[in-house]
Amino acid sequence: MDSSPWKTYAESEKTAIDSRPWTPVSGLEKQASVDDLTKHDFSNLDITQPIRIELPEVKADADIIFPEGGRGWLVVAGCWFMIASSFGLVNSWVFQAHYQTTVLPTINPSTISWIGSIQYSFIFLPGLIVGRLFDLGYLHTQLIPACLSIVVSTILVAECKVYWQFMLCQGIVTGLGCGFCFGSCLPTISHWFKKKRATAFGIAATGSATGGTLIPIAVRNLIPRIGFQWTMRALGLILLFEFTMALILMRRRLPPSSTSGGLFDPQAFRSAPYTIYVVASCVAYLGLYTQLTYIDVSGVLSGVPPQFSFYLVSIANASSLIGRLSSGYLCDRFGNLNVLIPFNIVTALATFVWPFCRTQGSLIGVAICYGIPVGAFASLVGIPVASLGSTGDVGRRTGMLFTFCAFANLVGPPISGAIFSKHERFVEVGIYAGSMILGSAIVMLAARWYALGQWRGKF
Repeated sequence: MDSSPWKTYAESEKTAIDSRPWTPVSGLEKQASVDDLTKHDFSNLDITQPIRIELPEVKADADIIFPEGGRGWLVVAGCWFMIASSFGLVNSWVFQAHYQTTVLPTINPSTISWIGSIQYSFIFLPGLIVGRLFDLGYLHTQLIPACLSIVVSTILVAECKVYWQFMLCQGIVTGLGCGFCFGSCLPTISHWFKKKRATAFGIAATGSATGGTLIPIAVRNLIPRIGFQWTMRALGLILLFEFTMALILMRRRLPPSSTSGGLFDPQAFRSAPYTIYVVASCVAYLGLYTQLTYIDVSGVLSGVPPQFSFYLVSIANASSLIGRLSSGYLCDRFGNLNVLIPFNIVTALATFVWPFCRTQGSLIGVAICYGIPVGAFASLVGIPVASLGSTGDVGRRTGMLFTFCAFANLVGPPISGAIFSKHERFVEVGIYAGSMILGSAIVMLAARWYALGQWRGKF
């Protein structure tokens, strides 16, 4: 029998099917095509009966099966190396005193501090680009150039002579490279974990505490022994090894996302919980790193020996290891914001108390009390975003969060510095920074209420 009439009939039925409203299945619509219709044998078709063609079910995010382990733990190990070499490097800004006294003695100290501030902010700034490229399937394509730029710029710092060269190599290039490296870790882990996502990222985030603790100690002890230039070259080689391990172990699992749109998705801000959470995170970063930036300076002003006050930053970073590990497990068990809000409140209290600590023992105590909760927030700030949408565009939503946080992180320490310059003490600085962190916890409560629709519940 000639099948061409039946093909014509099939195509007419296809037109009719396309005009019918389909009931969404798992958030996706079934689409019929000519191939779906013409690939069937219509020789025995009874044209008095309606055509019914079964289409394959397309899995949505809720239907994706996550390994929750296995190869995923190797990915976590790779992210640990990547974070230790990027965020850990940024956390170990210990060059201020050396630059002031030896390398750049004619430059104003506040001007020198902008190198570290640029690093802090630029680690979040590329978030939009990193997240979107990740969603489109690019991981190593962006990681390899970023890793090489950090290694090369670190080695080139040894050859810098004037301020703008240090700002370019150590501030801008290193900061942007670290941003591409760090920004890829959370989306990568999100491909392998869902129920244990916070725990997995908490473990990976301990790399920041490890790097932030060991790099300052290494730099402090190597400079007197082998000089500043060879110290930076040795640091570059250490980073090269860690980046190599990270690139070997880190892998995507899910196919590239076909989500439409560019780098920025304004539709995401139609979600009230997401919008409020972004605001809360930005407010937190206005005061979050104030104590870490100035605790060694406040120690010296209080009469603590400079040789010891230097280690207060390492003590705070080492303490954050506890917060990073414990908060991941607690978030998976009790809910992300249910854990981050109390941690932020404790961070605010430690920041309020810090200016009144003027002895060696009290400064150690406040550094620990600050380091544990700030480590929890810094490592898991992006985790709630993964729960406020699908995994398909988690990179873009996380990237938008980090980009907004970059601007808050850029102006936070300078604002604290301006307050200190005006009052010449840290009491007002602590009040400002603590108020910002406490305010962020209150705003997070609003985000939690919008997400749950009630005060009780796991989120």
